Amino acid sequence: MKLQYFIFILITVALLGSCRKDFEEIDTNPQGFTTAGDGPLFNGIVQSLLPTWNEQFYVNNEILYAQTQQAALTKAAWGNYTQGTEDMWSNYYKTLPAIRELEKRFATYPESPSTTNMKAMLMIVKAFKTFRLTDIFGDIPYSEAGYGYQDLGKLYPVYDDQRDIYLSLLEDLAWAAENINDTAAVAEPYTTFANFDKLFNGRRDMWRKFANSLRLRYAMRMVEKEPALASDIIGEVIGNNLPVLYGYDFITPVLESACIWPGANGFSNESVSWSFREHNGLRMGTTIWQQFSSTDDPAGSGIFDPRAYIFFEGDQNEQWIPFPQIPEPGTPSAQGIPYGGHRDDNGNYHIKNNVNYSPFNFFIIADEDNMPVILMTGAEIHFIKAEAYLRGIGVAADPTAADIEYMNGINASVEWWMQLSDRLRLPISGVKFTDKITIPQNLSAASVLMKFGSWNATSDEEKLRFIHTQRWIDAFRQPWEAYAEMRRTRMTPRQGEAPAHFRMPYPPSEIQYNLANMNNAKAKQGGDDPSVKIWWIP
Repeated sequence: MKLQYFIFILITVALLGSCRKDFEEIDTNPQGFTTAGDGPLFNGIVQSLLPTWNEQFYVNNEILYAQTQQAALTKAAWGNYTQGTEDMWSNYYKTLPAIRELEKRFATYPESPSTTNMKAMLMIVKAFKTFRLTDIFGDIPYSEAGYGYQDLGKLYPVYDDQRDIYLSLLEDLAWAAENINDTAAVAEPYTTFANFDKLFNGRRDMWRKFANSLRLRYAMRMVEKEPALASDIIGEVIGNNLPVLYGYDFITPVLESACIWPGANGFSNESVSWSFREHNGLRMGTTIWQQFSSTDDPAGSGIFDPRAYIFFEGDQNEQWIPFPQIPEPGTPSAQGIPYGGHRDDNGNYHIKNNVNYSPFNFFIIADEDNMPVILMTGAEIHFIKAEAYLRGIGVAADPTAADIEYMNGINASVEWWMQLSDRLRLPISGVKFTDKITIPQNLSAASVLMKFGSWNATSDEEKLRFIHTQRWIDAFRQPWEAYAEMRRTRMTPRQGEAPAHFRMPYPPSEIQYNLANMNNAKAKQGGDDPSVKIWWIP
């Protein structure tokens, strides 16, 4: 009996050992990163910078364009914005574990210029992504977030104060900009890592410029609440002439930008055309029309800004008809199918099915390969510098320098958008923008300056309003940035009452996954509805 029992025990142990081997893969944490290389993980993080499909539909198209008045919302028919905020929230917090994993790996690597550059690039992408989310929601989980698969004690991360998040990210950007080494010989592991850089293709000088440019953007954003800290950062970047994205270098067009170019990265950005086609509620509004045309002539004789032809197009009869930004009772509803796929055909391009108000230009929403996802333009940096010089933020007030930066901003924006229009084409038919749309030769940056040149302003306040207007126009395909500037300055073009929409409510999923911490954040901020101002709004 004892022998039989002993044999039974041996067999059982052997079988259990075999089972553990067979289930080794199942026992591995599915949220871990046991096989993915550094480069593929980083590539996925960069790809996550693309706005999600529902974010574009329910947040950008349904809310932000209307709030910024960069366009007119002809009907508010999609009240379920939470589908968009859930996507934004999920996109960030599903990506953050990959960021934390790379941070963990990089901390174990021997110090070298290669690993330093990799750390810096990761810091910059993390900063951009985190700023985007906190500027929409306010306080968010950050310092403890993304570690759940490493530390089960952090499965329910606390919400950090937005101020603390800002200061931490700005410190990261300063470290990244200072420590990127773009003169050292390219060596492993950076050589392989850079092959997965779909933003700047491994150009370390551009990563440094992007870091300093982001420092300017977000320091200026918090200037009304933290004037001393913001001034120090702005003064450091501008006063020391640190490298930033350039639109114009004196009289030379440089037209640098931070963009994700779908075709160059091997994918088609189908989400934009989907969001416009299915939503079909956006048209050119009277607010932006008044920044493009000096008259209401439907034939377009008053248009002085060539970007009007790039951002919008005529109605079914090629007439420029804006939808009233604040429609009165009895205003005819918007008709037609301006964003339908049937237009991706040389013969059917002009068939818009009785469109009665000017829609977005079909090329910038239908070109899935050549229309980039814009993160930042060099023109924006000129406008930030112009504001700094005009107001004396971080630098001595210098009206002449402000005028120069402002003019360079207009030059850079107009030329960047016109250069882009030359690249646009429809994905199926291959029809080019220039095949269907002719921008009058008399329209250029010069014609914009004839209307909005700083010499036309009668006061510093009007000059500042000009700066904010042009920055708002340049951000036409970055409505989240225009939304931020609208809330910060209250000086972007607007009809009707002052803005009263300051944030998006937290997504409902937080009720299920992190209720206690979310409730603490709501109480600390004064509520969770759009009327509650986030930290940096004056």
